[in-house]
Amino acid sequence: MRPIIEFCLSNLASGTQKVMEELEKDPNLDIIEYGCLGNCGNCARTPFALVNGEFVSGETNEELLENIHDFLEENMMI
Repeated sequence: MRPIIEFCLSNLASGTQKVMEELEKDPNLDIIEYGCLGNCGNCARTPFALVNGEFVSGETNEELLENIHDFLEENMMI
């Protein structure tokens, strides 16, 4: 089963679009975009994604991408 990475449309508009596009290059990941993930407080403050339902964030988009990869490695999902 491939890891599922979910992005919020509002957060994508804040810059995480590039993170999502980078992750979409990996055929071993399922990337999903939603209108809202119900994390509005976090969404307004920081770049984030849900990785198999777990909240992963970063201070910058680059850090978010790194944290997603770290999360996947630590949980042996890749």
